[in-house]
Amino acid sequence: MRRWLIAAALCLAGAPVLAQDYRTRPPEEDVIYFVLPDRFENGDPSNDRGGLSGGRLVTGFDPTAKGFYHGGDLKGLTARLDYIQRLGATAIWVGPIFKNKPVQGAPGQESAGYHGYWITDFTQVDPHFGTNADFKALVDAAHARGMKVYMDIIANHTADVIKYRECIPDRNCAYRPKADYPFSRRGGVSGASINPGFGGDAVRTTNNFATLIDPTFAYTPYLPTGEEHAKTPDWLNDMTLYHNRGDSVWVGESVIYGDFSGLDDLATENPKVVAGMIEIFGSWIDQFGVDGFRIDTAKHVNPEFWQAFVPAMQARARAKGITNFHIFGEVATGEFDPALLARSTRVDKLPAVLDFAFAVSVAKAVAEGKGTGILAELFADDALYEGGADAARTLPTFLGNHDAGRFSTFVRQLSPKADAVEQLARVKLAHAMLLTLRGVPTIYSGDEQGFVGDGGDQDAREDMFPSKVAIYNDNALLGTKATTAQSNFDEQHPLFRLIADLARVRLAHSALTHGRTVVRAAGTEPGLFAVSRIDSARGEEVLLFFNTSTKPVSANVAIDPTTVRLSALYGACPTAPVAPGSVAVALAPLDFAICKAEAR
Repeated sequence: MRRWLIAAALCLAGAPVLAQDYRTRPPEEDVIYFVLPDRFENGDPSNDRGGLSGGRLVTGFDPTAKGFYHGGDLKGLTARLDYIQRLGATAIWVGPIFKNKPVQGAPGQESAGYHGYWITDFTQVDPHFGTNADFKALVDAAHARGMKVYMDIIANHTADVIKYRECIPDRNCAYRPKADYPFSRRGGVSGASINPGFGGDAVRTTNNFATLIDPTFAYTPYLPTGEEHAKTPDWLNDMTLYHNRGDSVWVGESVIYGDFSGLDDLATENPKVVAGMIEIFGSWIDQFGVDGFRIDTAKHVNPEFWQAFVPAMQARARAKGITNFHIFGEVATGEFDPALLARSTRVDKLPAVLDFAFAVSVAKAVAEGKGTGILAELFADDALYEGGADAARTLPTFLGNHDAGRFSTFVRQLSPKADAVEQLARVKLAHAMLLTLRGVPTIYSGDEQGFVGDGGDQDAREDMFPSKVAIYNDNALLGTKATTAQSNFDEQHPLFRLIADLARVRLAHSALTHGRTVVRAAGTEPGLFAVSRIDSARGEEVLLFFNTSTKPVSANVAIDPTTVRLSALYGACPTAPVAPGSVAVALAPLDFAICKAEAR
């Protein structure tokens, strides 16, 4: 009865009816909405300073500065669940909510932990966002709507607490490699002997790591006075559980062993760290019943850690009745590199990764106006993933994010001659691809309101509630006369309406969620890109036609010879083949059509 009432409520709200209970619903049947809580909605101004007193360098709160807390919180997010659901989202990826070090950085370069990636306490919600009870209320409210909640987690590093005596405080320290600074010598190969009996970190046993008692092999790490127990659980304050080799240079061994921009890099080869992280994040499943994890900086952690961590999390989830616990790692790249992404599914055994290759290929084809062949190559490379094309359908796809920047920003950068009308058309076309092609569509909050940032990172983290940041408020948004100085939850915005419409189409047709991909047309120049999504088990085929050119296109497209008619799900579709196995397609500039094929 409860599930029937939920489904009825969703129908009345105009949201898609969810086919299964959220705990068992496959990830490819979801549409994800990603939010940074600090930048979404301020539901409780009393927690803006996180319970701290003083200026912004103490509390981290300065709503006029792009790199500080602005006041968004979990109560605000919970209050906006209806908005998110009416957009068509069925799952919410919530940026890290754990307690952070409020402010970090060298004098004059300080910024705050509003983003959530500088964790000091892995067991509680950051007071700027609310309480553990507030998070439980969010999860329960989402579940009551049939929506999932994904947590953003970090196992690679903690906040920057550990310092090195050889370095100026709060300044970068050069990476010191294992060959020059082995675990067996203090401060280099010619230094005094330390850690006798330690067999190296490739011997990942408790007994071996118990002999690693001196962390001064590369630098001399120390905990500043007053911060000896800054982290929770307390085992995180043991300096032997960190790499302590200085900042990563992003190549070679430093990718795994280096500090991520000064953040304390955990020694994830150590069995104590593995067990500790399994218990930390397993407890969030046990207590709150979350539905999945997005894993930050996944490629900076050794594969053996993930090989142990992932099955442990899946087992904890199954014990809660969550049989489709979705785990996807961030393997960040700005290049078209499906092999890099696939490697993490084959070697690290991550079930899925964020599909950066999808984002790059759509940016090239739609934002920059290059040929559509790169899209065909993207789907051909699905064979590289562990599990092949079936696994590729569970990859969260996206157009832009809080790190790289927004897709609308890429359009303005890569097509500088495009006027506002063309910019909006390109952004609409990209969202049509996102919501109909294979993968799990992931919408970054603000994209549905036409947000256009000045770049990546802090420049792409605008407030949805009225902003006081000048460099946000001077941006011309797409599809609206509003600015970020206003509240931006307009359900009549053309991008909101488009996404909501396409989400309903997607979730109503199994070919768009479970269907295999057959590329029908692609080329070396801007123009027609055509795809069939085919769910053979359910006997459904949907044809997708996209025009990436600023000129109209007309072409014959090869289709299944048994197709006898087509019906429009969105846009202008041909009604019948011109001959068995061929259909004539005509599209306006930067337009698209979604057509259901019917066979004899």
